[in-house]
Amino acid sequence: MSDQPIHRLYRHFKELPMSMRFLFTGALLALGMGYMFAMIYVYTSDAGRDGNPALTVEDIVISYSGTSDGTKIEAALQGPMSAMISTDDLAEILTWVGAGAGKDGYESTVQPIIAKNCLDCHDGSNPHLSNLDGFDNIQSVVEQDTGTDLHTLVRVSHIHLFGVTFIFFIMGFIFSHAWIRPVWVKSLVVFTPFLCIAADVSSWYFTKLYAGFAWVVLIAGGLMGLCFAVMWIISMYQLWFYKVPDHVSDRYKIREI
Repeated sequence: MSDQPIHRLYRHFKELPMSMRFLFTGALLALGMGYMFAMIYVYTSDAGRDGNPALTVEDIVISYSGTSDGTKIEAALQGPMSAMISTDDLAEILTWVGAGAGKDGYESTVQPIIAKNCLDCHDGSNPHLSNLDGFDNIQSVVEQDTGTDLHTLVRVSHIHLFGVTFIFFIMGFIFSHAWIRPVWVKSLVVFTPFLCIAADVSSWYFTKLYAGFAWVVLIAGGLMGLCFAVMWIISMYQLWFYKVPDHVSDRYKIREI
């Protein structure tokens, strides 16, 4: 038992109405599934850029600051878009790029591959995707890869900040009903994701200046995932399976002398 006093506004999950417990459970299930798919998306978007199938620091560096060893189309086709094209077609495009990305090779070899595999999405109709329709348009992606441009980073940053803040506010609110002692541990788990998201987004920009900040992106993302898992597991367990300590559940009972 902890000597730390229980705040007068604290209510454990078991002290809440059954409807609220079902509400919290539904939210946890939906958020858990959403976070799982978000992790899969992050992995498939960045992993493999350096030729290693695992997600590495070098993948993050290439994603945000680019690489002097290749072009944008090479980074995309060997990374997040690798599943969208066959090995033979990839080899044809890489050979064309290595030979100087000339117009003759484009019309005879590359254009049919692009039309078959890429133009459903990269036809110029979506301003957020590279336009690969035609030789002039494809020239923008056979230049040296300089990573994600600042306009895209700013656009993604505000979406990411708002979205992750709402997610962890909801998770933290639910988790606040769990019985955890000492309280500072519970507070640390609740507050850490907000520090991590600030460090994560800031480091996207700093990685363009110094590759070492890619470690901050990787560590901050890992800590956010860890905090999410801790809050999810403890909340779900205490919602339905946990026995509240007697000194907590009996604190409002009138004891006769």
